[in-house]
Amino acid sequence: MGLRNFFIARIIRLHPLVIAGSILGLLAFLFDPFGGHLELYSAGKIVLTFICSLFLIPFPVIEDRGFNLFSFNAPAWSLFWEYIANIVYALALYKIRKNFLVVLTLISAVAICYVGYSSGNLLGGWSGPTFWDGCARISYSFLAGLLIYRSNWIIKNKLGFGGLTILLLLAFIMPFSKLNWIVEPLVVLFYFPLLISLGAGAVLKPGLEKICVFCGKISYPLYMTHYAFLWMFGNYYTNYKPESTQLVLIVTTSVILLVAFAYLIMILYDIPLRNFLNKKRKEKLQKA
Repeated sequence: MGLRNFFIARIIRLHPLVIAGSILGLLAFLFDPFGGHLELYSAGKIVLTFICSLFLIPFPVIEDRGFNLFSFNAPAWSLFWEYIANIVYALALYKIRKNFLVVLTLISAVAICYVGYSSGNLLGGWSGPTFWDGCARISYSFLAGLLIYRSNWIIKNKLGFGGLTILLLLAFIMPFSKLNWIVEPLVVLFYFPLLISLGAGAVLKPGLEKICVFCGKISYPLYMTHYAFLWMFGNYYTNYKPESTQLVLIVTTSVILLVAFAYLIMILYDIPLRNFLNKKRKEKLQKA
């Protein structure tokens, strides 16, 4: 499809929600009813931070937000690296030989191990001080996924949706300990690629297909819109310290509302805008 069309297609797919997340983050920062220290930051710094967020330019200057690369929408740190990965892929990775791809994947695996050893875990990448941790994380994830695809490492199985859900849940409930600098790299290097191969070879029951398709579609809108509300919840929790029973009710209700809100963003904003932009792109291609 050519470099230009590839980059345009990627921007159309990813960037509308980057913009939406930045706007929501700015509004949450300005009008958070539960706290924040707006008075510490000049209007110029806030505007500059917002502009950098819109264009995915790392700008970790707001202390209240943990010096996030993108203070108004922290999850955008991974989108920044995804853009970098797509650029590298379009310029070089798509045509390199499999042997060289294996070498690059092994080098990125070493980088993952180094990050785990030096930082104690693999949680970095989202802040200024941990910026390069994000490079290691995206490098291995992207290269390993590409290697699995090109090698056709598909493991046929009958685990189904339930079995794979349990296997994924095991990674999520892994206890945090002093050994995380070893355990987390092992999970990332071996366990997650195994889940990808198992998922590619699993047979899905027809009744679950709509659920899986919905989860796949809602995941990105939810990822890019939840942070503004999460930060407000953090300020609420810090100030009011709700009891456990009340907290369960708040969290459960909030998760449902967040999914519903992400769904509305998807069907009222993201999909219509992407359809419009893709239509314009195809019209230009036909005229060219």
